[in-house]
Amino acid sequence: MAGNSTTTSEQSRVIATCLLAGKIMLQSGGETYRVEDTMKRMAAALGLPHSHSYVVPTGIFFSVDATEPAKLIRISERTTDLHKVSEVNAISRRIGQGELSAIDAYGLLQQIEGQPSSYSFAVQLTAAALSSGCFTIMFGGGWSDFIPALICGGTGYAAVIAFHRLVLVKFFAELTASFVIGLLAFLLVYLGLGHELDKIIIGSVMPLVPGLLITNAVRDLMAGHLVSGLSKGAEAFLTAFAIGTGIAVVFSLFM
Repeated sequence: MAGNSTTTSEQSRVIATCLLAGKIMLQSGGETYRVEDTMKRMAAALGLPHSHSYVVPTGIFFSVDATEPAKLIRISERTTDLHKVSEVNAISRRIGQGELSAIDAYGLLQQIEGQPSSYSFAVQLTAAALSSGCFTIMFGGGWSDFIPALICGGTGYAAVIAFHRLVLVKFFAELTASFVIGLLAFLLVYLGLGHELDKIIIGSVMPLVPGLLITNAVRDLMAGHLVSGLSKGAEAFLTAFAIGTGIAVVFSLFM
């Protein structure tokens, strides 16, 4: 009886470790098929070869054949932090090589989960502003539009983060941020600080475009994860629709 209790406790620990790994990866922008594969490999290396996982963008289901009840983790917030995805993959490889036990792996995963973002807000804001200016040049804008695009892109990125803290629905935060970008671009062109309005707007909204989400949607569809692929594609479409709507409102008001 004691042996069965110990075995059950070990299985529960392995399941908790796999679920935490999957949660971190999914919240950090990992693809659905990669999350499932990582959890399955970790479970097999830790003594549970017959595990089953079902991952969707908003949740993870994980079970072991007829030994433990199925477990569920709800995913409510997702971001992009590929450094954390890489760290979880490194832990998975160490487990596969027999270097880590379930307890040690769980402790390391908790440390990864508690880590702040790899880049500070100031670094992200600077990157968004510079990329906006560079995209404007790439799309055919002149160097006289670089600074206006830099200002619009940086302001828009700061706005989407600020509005998302106030409004939990990301769609409205993105719509409002794109409206701010369009409004500021119109103002800068009106003051003579910028020249090609369309190039400035296009470059400035690029940091808001869901590039990773679209990529993951296509990769999940190609891997056969139709539910996850379609849901991520729908989320990317809503983001693109929010960006377009915000800019369209500005044009309808001032053109």
